Amino acid sequence: MRSGASTRAGEAPPGTGEREAVAASETRRIEDMESASSRRVLRGPVGLALRWAGIAFVAFHLWVLLVSPIDPLTARALHVFCGAAIGLATFAASPRSRLDRIAWYDWLLMAASIGVVFHFMLDADGIELRSFIGPNLRDTVVGLAALAILLEFTRRTAGLAMPIIAAVFLAYIFAGPLLPGALYHRGVPWREAVNFIAGTEGIFGITTSVSATFIIMFVTFAAFLQASKAGDYFNDLAMSLVGWARGGPAKVAVISSFMFGTVSGSSVANVVASGTFTIPMMKRAGYDPDTAGAVEATASTGGQIAPPVMGAGAFIMAEVLGRPYQEILVAGLIPAVLYYIACFTHADLHALKAKLRGLPREELPPLLPLLKKLYLFSPLVILIVVLFSGFSPFRAAGLGIAATIVIMAVTFLAHRLVLQRQSPIAAVAGAGGELFRAIAEALASGSREALQLIAVCATAGIVAGVIGLTGIGGRFASILLALGGDVPILAISFAAVVALILGMGVPTTAAYALAAAVVAPGLIRMGVPPLVTHMFIFYYAVLSAITPPVALASFAAAGLARGSLWGTSLKAVKFGMATFLVPYMFYMNPVLLAQGAAADVLQAFLTAMAGVVLLAFATEGYMLGPLAAPLRLVVGAAALMCIVPEAKTDLAGIALGGAVLLWQWRAGRRGDAPA
Repeated sequence: MRSGASTRAGEAPPGTGEREAVAASETRRIEDMESASSRRVLRGPVGLALRWAGIAFVAFHLWVLLVSPIDPLTARALHVFCGAAIGLATFAASPRSRLDRIAWYDWLLMAASIGVVFHFMLDADGIELRSFIGPNLRDTVVGLAALAILLEFTRRTAGLAMPIIAAVFLAYIFAGPLLPGALYHRGVPWREAVNFIAGTEGIFGITTSVSATFIIMFVTFAAFLQASKAGDYFNDLAMSLVGWARGGPAKVAVISSFMFGTVSGSSVANVVASGTFTIPMMKRAGYDPDTAGAVEATASTGGQIAPPVMGAGAFIMAEVLGRPYQEILVAGLIPAVLYYIACFTHADLHALKAKLRGLPREELPPLLPLLKKLYLFSPLVILIVVLFSGFSPFRAAGLGIAATIVIMAVTFLAHRLVLQRQSPIAAVAGAGGELFRAIAEALASGSREALQLIAVCATAGIVAGVIGLTGIGGRFASILLALGGDVPILAISFAAVVALILGMGVPTTAAYALAAAVVAPGLIRMGVPPLVTHMFIFYYAVLSAITPPVALASFAAAGLARGSLWGTSLKAVKFGMATFLVPYMFYMNPVLLAQGAAADVLQAFLTAMAGVVLLAFATEGYMLGPLAAPLRLVVGAAALMCIVPEAKTDLAGIALGGAVLLWQWRAGRRGDAPA
């Protein structure tokens, strides 16, 4: 690894135009990596029609959510199956398919999707009535078509893992009477099963309800922020603040990924948005490709647990727990801060070990002009203020979108009036056209980003429906109780493993929804508080994005860094090792979820912070200097002491870690090599 100047002479970070071009190409490549099929490149009237269909799709949601609500079942059917029609047109069935046109069978599937929508639109009241008195043949046929279309839609947008899981659960409906022990159930008539799963207890259940309201709004909000160039601003601000420090590029990655991740709510999208800029910068600074990718993957993954958005799974959590979303945000604040403290500490220690300097100050954006653009944060500020003023999350997102549009309008107009010195009429006309194009691009981008989430949320509804229909959820709880026995820590560790396994190749929203359906009831029956249970599962579902063997965020970062998939994934786990213990901290001490008096919360936060920093020292094998193996064990033990929520162990852990720090400091002053 190279030490010394972090960039080659005369090699400046890429400019905005180059950055956008690189980001666009890398976005397409990463989307192909994470989907099981290939994105089509459609031109001419068909491509234009598809683009405007996406724009209309998101605009319809904004209208329904903010202006004129419609029947919930109809809204969910439109959400899933209009989304499916767009998704089937956007993604081909196979990488070997022609990508410049829509295949004839996809036209049929798209027509069938629209047919499903019309079935629910034209007979919503009758469908709800027949859910009590029994379905007719048309309900059953449409239900079968809906299931088949949804599974194919999910396969194309999210890969094979999620449809396979759903198919296994569907098969269980009919295989259950043949299975022994806890897996046995009495069986369900196939028509009853189809109509149950294709109804409001399955496909159109809680997960789709959340997707059709909160998720689509916040995905659109993030798209508008991107259209306003807020993502570039986050990168520039992070560079100006910490780019000059040792390991500056890695610290820029941590800070910019945190800022963008607070609204993107997707680890892979976060990797692509910030990694196209930060990963090449880290490589120029002397980071090897695997390490550069690992830093970006870990930092970007944390965006899904960072308020105010916290990823799509947090909206599902609020709905399942029956708590206001604002409470979930408050509960997630300290774990998110601990996550990024751990990331920042690892970045600093790695740079210290490798003697990596920061970027020359002359290559960094000047801070003062950036401070004059702090108004770009105003949509986020408005979002938070409105949320905590008692408004619904999607109304808060709507006001955030409106604020972003105002900022873009003022920026475009000022640019033409002040810099280009256009006449007022020409400036207004030009800025109006520019604003229209920016809004259209934001809506189109929002529809593209929402497709995968729509698919996985609806497919997660299939799994939830099977669990409710067969009663297997209660048996899962019994199995979990048997595994845990009288040791809850074993049961919650099992839940962590389940969340990590379910997250293999599956978006974290789906991983959380599945894991929560399978293991959350058992943990709650064992006495673990519901909020702690769901936050624990959610946290590990998020961490699955960097955990091999299938780590979507690590794989995306490896692609950008041109590194090894396994090497990047393993280094991401090492880089984020301290973050894997954060859920155990708030499991043992729920005060860390802001469940207690302010003084208790502050004390718990400070000791937990000491714990993650000490664990970072132990993992990196470096404090003020290299740590020999015995001292690494001592520091690791000190970190674990800080996790236990008792004053004696906290003080002992801090004292032990402080003693090692003091010993290294004194050894350094004497000129000895600390070890």
